[in-house]
Amino acid sequence: MVVYLLNLINIVVSLITLLVIVKVLLSYFMSPYHPLRMNIDRIVEPMLRPIQRIIPMVGMLDLSPIILIVLVQLVGRIVSTILLSTIH
Repeated sequence: MVVYLLNLINIVVSLITLLVIVKVLLSYFMSPYHPLRMNIDRIVEPMLRPIQRIIPMVGMLDLSPIILIVLVQLVGRIVSTILLSTIH
């Protein structure tokens, strides 16, 4: 059971990380009104907004995607570590 939860956590962390990276890349090349970009934005933006409220843009650079990726990775590792400690 714990192994399945660990796998699920890894998949979710990887998926969120991938979606954030794709969102950033698409923002450089694709119209904001393209259906693919709109759908990815609909998924990622709610996670970015709280970070954007706390961390302002640095010039033209938005650091919120990097911070989100780090936080998601960190939370994934913490939860995985807690689950692994319950096995022993």
